[in-house]
Amino acid sequence: MRTLTKTAAYEDFVASLPETVLKKLDYVTNILISRGVISAKFVKKLERTDFYELRISVENEYRVLLFAVDNPNIIEAKQVLMLNGFLKKSTKDYRAQIQKAENILQSLEQN
Repeated sequence: MRTLTKTAAYEDFVASLPETVLKKLDYVTNILISRGVISAKFVKKLERTDFYELRISVENEYRVLLFAVDNPNIIEAKQVLMLNGFLKKSTKDYRAQIQKAENILQSLEQN
C-alpha cells in the first residue's frame, strides 16, 4: 500500500540497533507499508511539524522520523520517507532530531 524510501541517516541508525529492536522495527514497518489506517501506538504526528514518528518500544523507546511525501496526511500517503532514528531519552531529544530531519529533507530537495 505504501512505498518506503530510506535515507542514509536512517540506515546508519538501523545498523546500530540490537536484534530485538530490529525485529520490532520490521514488524512496525510492515504495518506502515500494508495497512491503510495505522494506530497511534505505532505512528504519531509530531505537533507543529510536517513529520510523523514511528514508535518502537523494546525496553527503551526508539523513534524514527517520517515524512509523508505525496500527502500531508500519512494515512492517505502512498510514499513515505524514513529520515532518521534515535533512542528517546527525553522530550529534549526531539528538537535536535527534528532539525536533523529538516536538514536531510532540504539536502534531498536540492539534489
